[in-house]
Amino acid sequence: MATAGKVIKCRAAVAWEPNAPLMMEEIEVAPPQEGEIRIKVVATGVCHTDLYHLFEGKDKRGFPTVLGHEGAGVVESVGPGVTDFKPGDKVIPLFLSQCGECKFCKCPKTNLCDCSWSSKYYDIMSDPTTRFTCHGRPILQFMGTSTFSEYTVINQIAVAKIHDDAPLDRVCLLGCGISTGYGAAVNTAGVTPGSVCAVFGLGAVGLAAVMGCKNAGASRIFAVDINEQKFEKAKVFGATDFLNPKAYNKPISEVLAELTNGGVDFSLECVGNTEVMRTALESCVKGWGVSVLVGWTDVKDFSAKPIQLISGKTWKGSLFGGFKSKDSVPNLVCDYMTGKIKLDEFITHKMSLEQVNDAINLMKTGDCSRSILVPLLFQLFCL
Repeated sequence: MATAGKVIKCRAAVAWEPNAPLMMEEIEVAPPQEGEIRIKVVATGVCHTDLYHLFEGKDKRGFPTVLGHEGAGVVESVGPGVTDFKPGDKVIPLFLSQCGECKFCKCPKTNLCDCSWSSKYYDIMSDPTTRFTCHGRPILQFMGTSTFSEYTVINQIAVAKIHDDAPLDRVCLLGCGISTGYGAAVNTAGVTPGSVCAVFGLGAVGLAAVMGCKNAGASRIFAVDINEQKFEKAKVFGATDFLNPKAYNKPISEVLAELTNGGVDFSLECVGNTEVMRTALESCVKGWGVSVLVGWTDVKDFSAKPIQLISGKTWKGSLFGGFKSKDSVPNLVCDYMTGKIKLDEFITHKMSLEQVNDAINLMKTGDCSRSILVPLLFQLFCL
């Protein structure tokens, strides 16, 4: 392509500081270096983790940055040493890398990778190395991806090549939220046929967890949320029962225990709230109940009474649904294309990248499951 090897100027939504609106700016995107790929971002979702960094984490060392980590696009050019990708390939950037060489990548028990930004920079949620500049200043690449930009540069160990016919404005959701919730149920929790489950929080991650429970054969799936308007959407993904904790004068864990003869077999916390994490654990049946922490947060400690675990319950966490990223995302794309998993049903809004602050507000108020942003430059590419 004519732009290969050159600096590209493009539009991006820059978060200059915490707790402030994003600003549409012209940024410079450097050519890819050794082992890197430059990608035209065709579509990106807005995920709660973007909001977490902007409004909850608020570590000033993590700014200025370009947010966004749930995208899909097309390879524009590749750097030296890249042999598995070529210009024109459809790809999904991955916030969780898979180098294939570290002790974690070689271990079947985990999907962590020692080469990921998250190994060293959880607090600022970005590697200090960046290919972005704006007004002469370096701009961090959030979670190693930065999909709120028309172009981004990513190491090849954090990019998945996908099917040529995949619709980018849908499969972009597999870059984070849907894979996270779905995998938390089928991989981390290990939901079994005939089991009873409870999913706390019905955003996109929670709805994906409901879908995972359904696909794994759960006989009863409780959808728990304080916003009852989300219940109809949860029914689409397989929820069978619906509970609003505010509708009861007792803890919702006690309500679930009464409805299930002692508690659910599996619970999944998809909010990122430490109090809800404890409630989800307390909602499990003693002896074998499994509760999984799925919602992202790192600003508060969490706690529970030891008897909850002594009695035989298991409390565990899930990152990216336990999927090894480069290996699994292409398969998930194929699962969508063959009808095994849903994606279209998650999407409630489609907007231009210029409307990113509107999309953020929709998520803050709970008025969307997922908003898809498409840069104006590439709106005709969403096929």
